[in-house]
Amino acid sequence: MDLKSAIARDLLSIQAVFLRPDEPFTWASGIKSPIYCDNRLTLTAPEVRTRVEEGLKEIITREYPDAEVLMGTSTAGIAHAAITAHLMNLPMGYVRSAGKDHGRGNRIEGKLLPGQKVVVVEDLISTGGSVLEVVDALRECGAEVLGIASIFTYGMQKGLDRLKEANVKNVSLSDFDTLCLVAAEMGYISPEDIQRLKRFRSNPSDESWMARAPEGSGACGI
Repeated sequence: MDLKSAIARDLLSIQAVFLRPDEPFTWASGIKSPIYCDNRLTLTAPEVRTRVEEGLKEIITREYPDAEVLMGTSTAGIAHAAITAHLMNLPMGYVRSAGKDHGRGNRIEGKLLPGQKVVVVEDLISTGGSVLEVVDALRECGAEVLGIASIFTYGMQKGLDRLKEANVKNVSLSDFDTLCLVAAEMGYISPEDIQRLKRFRSNPSDESWMARAPEGSGACGI
């Protein structure tokens, strides 16, 4: 089994990802979503955690061989950055969502020198807004951001466009399309649900994905 499929299976098995196309979750924005992702749960599942951190080490070593520092996103990426940096014997820090209102007012925690080559470690990429704020903060401090290493990405067009516009590379351990296929194989969803999930991913604000295809319509799930 390839790494993307193995990580997708892990996320589903520990319920870090829920797929409920018939009972959608409601996001804070009010959008109805068939998927809920909480990769923090990987930290409490040692076997899965090991595969995740070793997987992050593998993609950073392969995709960003010049990395000098790992920087986690606050808060979900901090632990993953710390463990992966330990495995790679690299310095590690993290970036706050805003500067502290006391002490030195740091936004970036940990030693970072101008010109150092940084990889951002993130748990989840959706629209890309929050992780790009981290990239901007690092660039403002003079770091050379090589890219992002993340656990999972939805592959939403808005996120892809934002990353491209900011000239930021992201490599994820697993992705939405792989997860859908593995979920169908494991019986979490029916094969017919895959196209519904992909319609949601293409346009989350359009709730037409919630309607099932009429029986006998010949709709194909894969």
